[in-house]
Amino acid sequence: MSVEKLQERIFDFAGGELLLINKPYKWTSFDVVGKIRNSLKPQKLKVGHAGTLDPLATGLLILCTGKMTKQIDTFQAEDKEYTGTMVLGATTPSFDMETAVDAEFPFGHLNEEEIHAAAIPFTGDIQQYPPAHSAVKVNGERLYVKARRGEEQELRLRSVTVSTFEITRIALPEVDFRIVCSKGTYIRSLVSDFGKHLNNGAYLSKLTRTRSGDFHLADAIEVTDLVTYLRQKREEAAIERQTLKDENA
Repeated sequence: MSVEKLQERIFDFAGGELLLINKPYKWTSFDVVGKIRNSLKPQKLKVGHAGTLDPLATGLLILCTGKMTKQIDTFQAEDKEYTGTMVLGATTPSFDMETAVDAEFPFGHLNEEEIHAAAIPFTGDIQQYPPAHSAVKVNGERLYVKARRGEEQELRLRSVTVSTFEITRIALPEVDFRIVCSKGTYIRSLVSDFGKHLNNGAYLSKLTRTRSGDFHLADAIEVTDLVTYLRQKREEAAIERQTLKDENA
């Protein structure tokens, strides 16, 4: 959605707005929240997001403002759809590209039939461990903080549901996929387990959230466009206030 399209909407951020944002690469979900909150100043509004995306992931991030933040848990509970790319033949400690490759495996013997078949066991109700480099809290501290200190943690299995795990392209070592899953599913863990199932290795190289519940990435706003729009509105309001002040002087 462009700035021009934004101009056509009437927002009530205090009353409550649901914003569909296209999260940029290497931004944290909290970076997006902070950017929008700062752009809404001098209003002091609650701004929160429904469903964290990793910094290296892109795509749909639902933001809520004002009274709409009360609905965050509802939006967060919806199923999610992702597209992405995994790299076979290697692993990383973070299960993605945040950390360097720590092991390599030959992958030339893998064929398309084996790769498609490997997705089947990961469809339905499954259990998975969260990545050591994740935002899950243990004793009040996020796992990625402990991992960066080199501390090992006992991870607990989580039950999740993967309703769709579709292999959409194979160009070894890269494999593209589309996944529809429940709240709390770690795609990085799914990719890592996929590699292990093939007696190989795999890490996530690209991930985009394309849908959350009934909301789609195609309808999302670029962060820069929204910030530009909010700044324009703030400047217009300041000019209007100054004009009224001059008229009443």
